Amino acid sequence: MTIRSLIPAVLSATMVLFSGCEEHGHGAVGKPTGTVCRSTSTLTYANFGMAFVTKYCQPCHASTVTGAARNGAPPDHTFDLIDDIRFLAEHMDELAGAGPTAVNTAMPPRDPRPTMAERQQLSEWLTCAAP
Repeated sequence: MTIRSLIPAVLSATMVLFSGCEEHGHGAVGKPTGTVCRSTSTLTYANFGMAFVTKYCQPCHASTVTGAARNGAPPDHTFDLIDDIRFLAEHMDELAGAGPTAVNTAMPPRDPRPTMAERQQLSEWLTCAAP
């Protein structure tokens, strides 16, 4: 058993623990987007991920944001490091991603919000292991 195979169980347990955050979308669980990593994908942290996370996630999910300013974001859901993002990739996809089988718009819960194209790129980037 690999750490990667344990991620779904850990995420499921995390969702149960934070189900009280539903008013902010954190207790909501979307559906897998069905996105697959294309061998021709050029999305990387440098050319996509960093800007996406900075604009749409960091206002609530940065470790430097505390208390009420987090708007209900669980304290352990910070996206300061690429490893944090990779660990929560499936969770992020199910709350903010878009693909052929689902469009998830729970995150972010307020403006600015990603376009459909950005949500699709997020899912592609995450599915490709967030290089």
